[in-house]
Amino acid sequence: MGIYLPILVLAVIAGGFAVVSVVMSSLVGPARYNRAKLEAYECGIEPAAVSLGASRIPLKYYLTAMLFIIFDIEIVFLYPWAVAFDSLGTFALGEMALFMAAVFAAYTYVWRRGGLSWD
Repeated sequence: MGIYLPILVLAVIAGGFAVVSVVMSSLVGPARYNRAKLEAYECGIEPAAVSLGASRIPLKYYLTAMLFIIFDIEIVFLYPWAVAFDSLGTFALGEMALFMAAVFAAYTYVWRRGGLSWD
């Protein structure tokens, strides 16, 4: 259990910082609320009702964000493997080859479906 002590200490420090930040901001910060502060933020523009003819955000933006998250998570899995590559052996090399093949298959699928085109 001694090896997990630094992680526990870091978690306690992070949680303590979050709690102290919220408490201090409510105690020290100004408490002048008005109607404008309580409304939803609309980039400095007056909020307007959405009509039927209003343009919507294309779904492609959300798909691009999801693709970024998927391939970003792939990199998160690759870093520890690359760091410990010398001590892992042949089995880990095979497992990483399977992982990379699955990611490459997903990448190829998205590419063929046109998910990477920006027009």
